[in-house]
Amino acid sequence: MAKKTKSGKETPLMKQYNAIKAKYPGALLLFRVGDFYETFGQDAVTASKVLDIVLTKRANGSASHIELAGFPHHALDAYLPRLVRAGYRVAICDQLEDPKSVKGIVKRGVTELVTPGLSFNDNVLEQKTNNYLASVYFGKKDDCGVAFLDLSTGEFMLSTGTAQYVDNLVQGLKPSEILYAKPQKDRFNEIFSEQANSFALDDWAFTYDFAFEQLTQHFGTKSLKGFGVEELTEGIIAAGAVTQYLKDTEHKEVAHISALSRIEADRYVWLDRFTIRNLELIHPQQDGGVPLIQIMDKTLTPMGGRMLKKWVLLPLKEKDAIDRRLSAVEALYKDEDLRDDISDLFRHISDLERLISKVAVGRVNPRELLLLKKTLIQVEPLKELLQENGHSELLKLADMLNPCAYLRDRIEAEIKDDAPLVINQGGIFRDGIDPELDELRSLAFSGKDHLEQIRQREIERTGIPSLKIAYNKVFGYYLEVSNAHKDKVPEEWIRKQTLVNAERYITEELKTYEEKILNAEGQLTVIEQRRYMELVRNAAEYVTPVQQNARVIATLDCLASFADIAETHGYTRPDVHEGMEIDIKNGRHPVIERQLPAGESYVPNDVLLNDGDQQIIVITGPNMSGKSALLRQTALITLMAQMGSFVPADKAQIGITDKVFTRVGASDNLSKGESTFMVEMTETASIMNNLSERSLVLMDEIGRGTSTYDGVSIAWAIVEYLHNHSRCKAKTLFATHYHELNQLANDFKGIKNFNVSVKEHDGKVIFLRKLREGGSAHSFGIHVAQLAGMPNGIVDRANEVLGYLEKEKAQEKQAEKVAKIPANNYQLSLFDAVDPRLEELKNKLEKIDVNTLTPLEAMMKLNDLKEVMK
Repeated sequence: MAKKTKSGKETPLMKQYNAIKAKYPGALLLFRVGDFYETFGQDAVTASKVLDIVLTKRANGSASHIELAGFPHHALDAYLPRLVRAGYRVAICDQLEDPKSVKGIVKRGVTELVTPGLSFNDNVLEQKTNNYLASVYFGKKDDCGVAFLDLSTGEFMLSTGTAQYVDNLVQGLKPSEILYAKPQKDRFNEIFSEQANSFALDDWAFTYDFAFEQLTQHFGTKSLKGFGVEELTEGIIAAGAVTQYLKDTEHKEVAHISALSRIEADRYVWLDRFTIRNLELIHPQQDGGVPLIQIMDKTLTPMGGRMLKKWVLLPLKEKDAIDRRLSAVEALYKDEDLRDDISDLFRHISDLERLISKVAVGRVNPRELLLLKKTLIQVEPLKELLQENGHSELLKLADMLNPCAYLRDRIEAEIKDDAPLVINQGGIFRDGIDPELDELRSLAFSGKDHLEQIRQREIERTGIPSLKIAYNKVFGYYLEVSNAHKDKVPEEWIRKQTLVNAERYITEELKTYEEKILNAEGQLTVIEQRRYMELVRNAAEYVTPVQQNARVIATLDCLASFADIAETHGYTRPDVHEGMEIDIKNGRHPVIERQLPAGESYVPNDVLLNDGDQQIIVITGPNMSGKSALLRQTALITLMAQMGSFVPADKAQIGITDKVFTRVGASDNLSKGESTFMVEMTETASIMNNLSERSLVLMDEIGRGTSTYDGVSIAWAIVEYLHNHSRCKAKTLFATHYHELNQLANDFKGIKNFNVSVKEHDGKVIFLRKLREGGSAHSFGIHVAQLAGMPNGIVDRANEVLGYLEKEKAQEKQAEKVAKIPANNYQLSLFDAVDPRLEELKNKLEKIDVNTLTPLEAMMKLNDLKEVMK
């Protein structure tokens, strides 16, 4: 009980509680007291709200009290996930010795600190989602390191890059918790302000020497060269902090974290946070929406579902790697029987990654061992199926599968099919496994037969036909004799209790047998637990091959999923090449076509983009005509191809793309004081500053958040910039309402005008959703307003105003008041012109060392340059 003595001093229990609580600041402490986990003070207030349990108050000295809230210890698995999902770090403090054998205060200690990013609890984890703990470290200049650990699977990755690159990874992989160094709090909040759960560590945990020692000690290596990460200094520092955090949170058994892999920026397509959001790869932007992953995920195993998310977020850039995936998908696509057989096996496969991780940390229960066995049973026939197909990529996968026959057979031979959920209930092992276990079981569970033998023998010896043998907690087993026969009781029987109609006796034989039974039950539990943990330790020797099996099964599951959706939805194999052209014939949006009403088919479109005569397509047309869908489907088809998936098109030739940028839709970011237009410009600036020659850029309605003239001017300048860029001829789809941009096609060879066609009939507009060459001269905005149910009075007045404005515009043109915007046909280099003043200016600028100038010198130099231009 949480209270003080009458003198006002802390009780031994509260003194112990406060000492333990002080070691885990910021964590909610679950303190084991008897059969309950208790919380005290502010922890109790928090727990009562989150868990909806009763908050009480207990006396804490003569003039104070302390809040108290608790729940039964056996309900931990029900309550703990709710606290963790709410974002709390939870320290579980258990009794470290048997209260029955201790006088005074029981020794207690924290046995585990569960955090949002560190958990093995199935009720906390999502089956098809990794539960990453991330760590970020900001190095010199713009270098930033990041590490990701999924404790539940043992996956450990790191990378180094710009802060923006790390932010992209964080936004994509969605860690449940992020670590950072305390001195870097402001920088962390500036970049990762949207991250809900974070924890600051002391800065000494983020030093290279410390991290290097931590990692090499953990992996038992002299260096990190074998993992290919030795040059990623900031990433190593971030990973070292993760290993320290594991120690801080009492996670000592981590043998399943057996490798450290590198997320190679050069290997994957750059997808910034805006693109991941705008293309709705993983999450829909609106409630009820459908993301791409939902269409593509037909995986049957938890490992496959988790791997597919990574494939969607990290499309490949290496042609050979893409082709290998596509070839494997094609083999499965053509062999429907093989896919069916694989599916039948996969339905019996459990979460192999997380099961073997529980084995490694000694937290696997008997039923989970049975699931591990049942999964390993599927490996042998799966291996044979892949070998029979004979395709080279499938043969490679088959070769990596290991049935782990000894482990599988041992679990099958020793663990009962109806084994209990917890190991202290007994009944784990089969009969015949251990002679000592068999003998003890005979004593403990065949007692009724033996007692009946004793009863029959005593009836014959004493002539008492109604003799009974029974048991109670006060004096154990006893013989009961009715008063009618008590004169026949032998002298050696000891009377223990007199009833109204009978008397109860004990004998030396009964007491000896009772002692054997009670000892047998206690010994059974001890022996079974010891033998079970020995089996778990032996199983832990198979962590590496089982993890490899899990990776192979996950890979095959993803490939089979791609083959399944290809057949179901009529996808074709893309031709991924190293050229610069994207040529899609009759492409479709993979998500929208699945959401159409029955009987309505998606209108396909062709798209051709290159770095020459069709680098930029300016698309005009009204809202609802399908411009945004066309932009998104082009990006999705490109990304699906580079994931290794077939695509929704009749034919697709995809030149490898290294970056995909989207500027589609916007909303206010009021928390940062940013308007819709500011958000739009920020995202657009990010695109312009990160272009590459193989980029694919999708821009929708740029400039619409400001005045018409400002908007047209900005959109115009952006299209020119993309066309005239001296290095990066980014392939671009530019959807706009500004029909003035149609003029650009006349001025620049790489810009083409297209429109999404519509048809007017009886004053109404019909959307044909077909992309046609040539610009559109109408927005049909008033028609769209009418379709949306705008009151007729407003529609009529809008048409009246439109007529007036168009008349005025025609008059202005006649009076030549509107000049044609001059073409900006020069490349984006200040010094390409032949003006001698520019040459002189260039020479003077090259001689200036801006790093050594004082402010006054800089002003004088600037004035000098102005004189040159005059």
